[in-house]
Amino acid sequence: MAGEPQADCLFCKIVSGEVPATVVRETDTTVAFRDINPQAPTHVLVIPKAHYADAASLAAAEPRIAADVLCETATVAAEEKIDGTGYRVVFNTGSGAGQTVFHAHAHILGGRGLNWPPG
Repeated sequence: MAGEPQADCLFCKIVSGEVPATVVRETDTTVAFRDINPQAPTHVLVIPKAHYADAASLAAAEPRIAADVLCETATVAAEEKIDGTGYRVVFNTGSGAGQTVFHAHAHILGGRGLNWPPG
């Protein structure tokens, strides 16, 4: 069922503490942790504790939690001291966009120049 933890989901296992992660911040609705394969000097993921497959399904079902995820990206960026130099927030939705873990999550990337367009 949407919103419920999924036994086969890596990020649900991080939320439950079953799989370790380098957590940088946690709220009632979100967890932020360092990406294990960073693509920038700062690369943190912010996930909702509730399981939704992607950002679109999270936003449709739980707009308040989707807003919490986005608000946390700004807080994490400030705590990581990349808010002054700029950072990117990325939501990959679907395998064609590069989503590999099907639990909604935002990537915060910063600490280096980020070219446009991405790719």
